[in-house]
Amino acid sequence: MDIQAGATAETGRSERRRQAIIQAATEVFLRHGYLGATTDEVAARASVSKQTLYKHFADKQHLFAEIILDTTVHLVDGLSDAVASTLQDAQDVHKALRDLADGFLRGLLQPDVVRLRRLVIAEADRFPEVGRAWFDRGFDRTLVILGEAMRHLADRGLLHNLSDPTLAAYQFAGLVMYQPMNQVMFAGTDAPPPADKLDRIADSAVEMFLATYG
Repeated sequence: MDIQAGATAETGRSERRRQAIIQAATEVFLRHGYLGATTDEVAARASVSKQTLYKHFADKQHLFAEIILDTTVHLVDGLSDAVASTLQDAQDVHKALRDLADGFLRGLLQPDVVRLRRLVIAEADRFPEVGRAWFDRGFDRTLVILGEAMRHLADRGLLHNLSDPTLAAYQFAGLVMYQPMNQVMFAGTDAPPPADKLDRIADSAVEMFLATYG
């Protein structure tokens, strides 16, 4: 029993060190980019030895891939929860979609999310598998989930003409996110559109979407 308890405690410590390394690496990569980041700085920020860092991650490339995948999983989980909680039992489809638009804007315009998105794009040719993972496991998966939720709304008679739910989900996300996302991607994370403009974008996106599918 004592051996088992000791093994469990060690597993817990190992996971805490791993998460500390991922958090530190995220900060370092966001600050310096891939080429400017060093495992020395990551280890120092995580308060671990380089030996411990390399025990968890073979090299800087694997560490970079891991922070992208880790962020993707958390982002998808958050957006998927927003989709489920907002649309699952919706009675007023206009209000539900408007609330979902707000959730997308809040989640995807977070400065660290935008910075990671820029970093993935900047390194897409060097690490195409990381870029594919960000898209396939992140963006595309979220919109497939949204499409399924929209299909359930159509089954309940709240949406119509929904022959391709995933395409409809992409169209909704595009209406909501295209302008503000491009603004922060190019103009900087410190200059997001003002709240009243985001409200107008969200209102218009829902109206246009429902003009086709409502």
